Amino acid sequence: MGEFTLKAEPFLGGYENSFSFLSIKELHEQAIVSLAIPNGGKTRAKKTLKMLFGVDCPRVGNSALSKDGGARLIRLGPDQLFCLLSDKRDTFSAYREITQKLGQDIYTTDQSDVWVCLEFSGAQTLKALERICPINLHPDHFIVGNIAQTMMEHLGTIILRSDEDTYILLSASSSAKSFLHAMETSIQNTQ
Repeated sequence: MGEFTLKAEPFLGGYENSFSFLSIKELHEQAIVSLAIPNGGKTRAKKTLKMLFGVDCPRVGNSALSKDGGARLIRLGPDQLFCLLSDKRDTFSAYREITQKLGQDIYTTDQSDVWVCLEFSGAQTLKALERICPINLHPDHFIVGNIAQTMMEHLGTIILRSDEDTYILLSASSSAKSFLHAMETSIQNTQ
């Protein structure tokens, strides 16, 4: 019997497009790991995260970029975080490595195949997102590093402001094409 190897493909084929004053690209070369803090283990988990990533565990609704820039912690709730690992290896290898380093201090689940991840950047990004995002994204309110869970065009979305004019959006991979279509339509309606 022949040997077969499965290779993951980007949900949107590695989509990348530039519009006037705005670009979108699929961030497909990163692992997404869900981190759950065990009951009663918050102090130990925070210490482990600090040791591993070189930054304090962010507050709920915020994110923190690791000291080496290779990982971003996103605090979704009191006991839940996502870790976005910018890694060129396959996502399972990155997941396995982070799980070994965290040990029993934090429970992990590989979420890489669950989420499609789009990065919006450029001067008109806020204008395009404001059309379909029901939360206040004004720069005075939603500062760099903030995250929120919301709905965009009836699709569950995690939005992160990663830089001045850059936002990262995560939505369910099962509706990746619908999510991209909603984003492109919003951009076309703002030009």
